Amino acid sequence: MTGVLDGVDRRTQLAGQNRLELLLFRLGDRQWFGINVFKVQEVVQCPLLTQVPHAKPVVRGIANMRGRSLMIIDLARAVGRPAINDLKNAYVIVTEYNRSVQGFLVSGVDRIINVRWQDILPPPKASGSHYMTAVTRLDDALVEIIDVEKILADVMRINETVSEELRAVQAASPDTFHVLVADDSSVARKQIRHTLEQLGVTSTVVNDGRQALDHLRNLAADGKPVTERVQLVISDIEMPGMDGYTFTTEIRNDPTLRDLYVILHTSLSGVFNQALIDKVGANRFIPKFDPDELARAVTELTRSGTGAA
Repeated sequence: MTGVLDGVDRRTQLAGQNRLELLLFRLGDRQWFGINVFKVQEVVQCPLLTQVPHAKPVVRGIANMRGRSLMIIDLARAVGRPAINDLKNAYVIVTEYNRSVQGFLVSGVDRIINVRWQDILPPPKASGSHYMTAVTRLDDALVEIIDVEKILADVMRINETVSEELRAVQAASPDTFHVLVADDSSVARKQIRHTLEQLGVTSTVVNDGRQALDHLRNLAADGKPVTERVQLVISDIEMPGMDGYTFTTEIRNDPTLRDLYVILHTSLSGVFNQALIDKVGANRFIPKFDPDELARAVTELTRSGTGAA
């Protein structure tokens, strides 16, 4: 229990400072990549892998670890690099994303660094990588942060269809409901927008918390209540520039925005999130990605006819 409480305290402090910790790893050369430490359950030497017939090439096999079977994804091959072949010296990063646990095969693990979200930047437009969601710098070297949600969407079939029951419920609700969505993952933005479209709900979609906050403050500048034009904010947590926790805190500290209803929608594990919701003042936490769970939260608000917290 002490370890859990210590983790909550560390994480709430990081959120309050708009910071995160990255585990650095490599994929066969000297290029550094990073992953949020709070998505990592453990790092182990690559175990014995059992091949999966007819699996996609990026799936290197199944590993039996601590009484459970985990799919092991070759992260290098998933992002278009040569496959990792030296399995004896490779590592597996066990992570929890989008309600599932999986292992990512990497060639080496370096260290953990603590960085500001302000120093996490969108990838250069000329990068040519569809799997890079952000970058940062360390000791004059570039650290690439991979869009793991896109990789998982490519590897696994993810249901994006809202149930007929929920669509029927929404059909009887007001049609003036508008949602602001902030997420740096192109896959996540597509999934959320598609969910809202199935409900007949309009949306404005931006790439990070800073853009979302600027949009809201621009709406508030004319003096009209923002809640008349935006009834719900759905925000990711991990975003370059300004994370979802800081974004929510800024909303609650702004008299013109503080009544907005905010849902934090993230691939991060829910283990610590209630403490963080209490800290920053979000109304609800929904783990990615279940179209019906997200749709149900939206329909509850539309039927209540409110966008206020």
